[in-house]
Amino acid sequence: MTVYQKDIEAIEALKQQVGSSWDAINPESVARMRAQNRFKTGLEIAQYTADIMRKDMGEYDADSSVYTQSLGVWHGFIGQQKMISIKKHLKTTNKRYLYLSGWMVAALRSAFGPLPDQSMHEKTAVPALVEELYTFLRQADARELDLLFTGLDNARTVGDDLTVAAIQTQIDNFETHIVPIIADIDAGFGNPEATYLLAKKMIEAGACAIQIENQVSDEKQCGHQDGKVTVPHEDFIAKINAVRYAFLELGIENGIIVSRTDSLGAGLTQKLAVTNEPGDLGDQYNSFLDVDEITEADLGNGDVVIKRDGKLLRPKRLASNLFQFRAGTGEARCVLDSITSLQNGADLLWIETEKPHIGQIAAMMNEVRKEIPNAKLVYNNSPSFNWTLNFRQQAYDALLAEGRDVSAYDRAKLMSVDYDETELALNADEKIRTFQRDSSAEAGIFHHLITLPTYHTAALSTDDLAKGYFADQGMLAYVKGVQRREIREGIATVKHQNMSGSDLGDNHKEYFAGDAALKAGGVNNTSNQFDEPALSSHSQPSH
Repeated sequence: MTVYQKDIEAIEALKQQVGSSWDAINPESVARMRAQNRFKTGLEIAQYTADIMRKDMGEYDADSSVYTQSLGVWHGFIGQQKMISIKKHLKTTNKRYLYLSGWMVAALRSAFGPLPDQSMHEKTAVPALVEELYTFLRQADARELDLLFTGLDNARTVGDDLTVAAIQTQIDNFETHIVPIIADIDAGFGNPEATYLLAKKMIEAGACAIQIENQVSDEKQCGHQDGKVTVPHEDFIAKINAVRYAFLELGIENGIIVSRTDSLGAGLTQKLAVTNEPGDLGDQYNSFLDVDEITEADLGNGDVVIKRDGKLLRPKRLASNLFQFRAGTGEARCVLDSITSLQNGADLLWIETEKPHIGQIAAMMNEVRKEIPNAKLVYNNSPSFNWTLNFRQQAYDALLAEGRDVSAYDRAKLMSVDYDETELALNADEKIRTFQRDSSAEAGIFHHLITLPTYHTAALSTDDLAKGYFADQGMLAYVKGVQRREIREGIATVKHQNMSGSDLGDNHKEYFAGDAALKAGGVNNTSNQFDEPALSSHSQPSH
């Protein structure tokens, strides 16, 4: 017996117990409302999605071809439409997640207006967006099920038993739009207590995976900008522990922590690490510092020195009171950061790189996997990379290494449209197409995400409409570029009243008031122009 049928029978039994005062209650309507509200709390969502991610991680360990993917979203509606589209085109949400980008929260969701990605936005905006995303995904469930329930009723009315059975099967096997969200907590928004409190709010809103980075919280920079400052490992481990305690307190024992290192692009540290003996974690962190060997006579006023191997070493300190790492140590620091994080409670890694290069990523992950064989990466397929130029230059370098003639190409100008149909450009595009598959096989990437793609798609689609609508195309720019495509490509938003819940509300009104319900979806509703008969090429105008 299905959950749907069990609910009908349970409510029928309860109705009999209560008696005639519940005569107006329809048990099947209750079962439908329960199906449309499967997840009652954010913690239920966090547990459900944590189980999904853990299963996916295990499956990736067994077969690297089953990696996972997500797109960054900055509004509940955007996340909802993404998942509706995935279900429509790919028939399942399996291995597809959502990513919540701190960059997009700062740029698009702060009460201050657009802000740089420097943890300047209200930290409460992050759990608020998690909650908003799941509100919209739950509404997508309710809407899709409502369409199935309406179809079921219509089939019953006309006595179409085959359709009734087919739709009932879809209801019984309905796949929710609820998927895991990997949520960006930046550098923790303060001390470990602040990190713990914010993590709790994020988990309570439904987040099963929290991504945290090893930058200084009050000096945080976007991973693809300069000026990044890291913290000693012990400081970062305290924040990993804070997030784990938040998960455990709330009962999400398999919650996921994604540990991000920005060391590849970070040349500075805020403070020296505490070290008690040679070779300990603090000593390893300090060993990457750019130092000058000095004698006691060289000591100046206020100098900070460290002693190693019997020598006095003065770290190079900037006017900002930050200390400088030696050039060329970034990859080694990333490896140490990654190993240390996994050994101290993190579940997945994130190494922020300056370019999408499989060889570079694999070299670091191979070192990590010598210590942690099942280490897995979450990788940012970032819009901050010029993918076209990067891969064309990689293709150019490969041809050069093979001894091929590259005189027809200017390496510095490979972005030019003049190269679009060349062998080099086509080869580069193929490498871009297979980048996720290849890097998951070669570099241990479990999850591929694009941090802020929908920021760019919103701008691009708005530009497409504006340049025609406000020029000589007028309404044709909207009709041809938007509405006609929505109709022909089956985009749900063409019936925006339905998308916002109008039909769902009509059905609820009928549950509550029966024949007395005042419904919006009558004959004069212009949304009827988008029903199937109205769209048929054989339909005739009415007279």
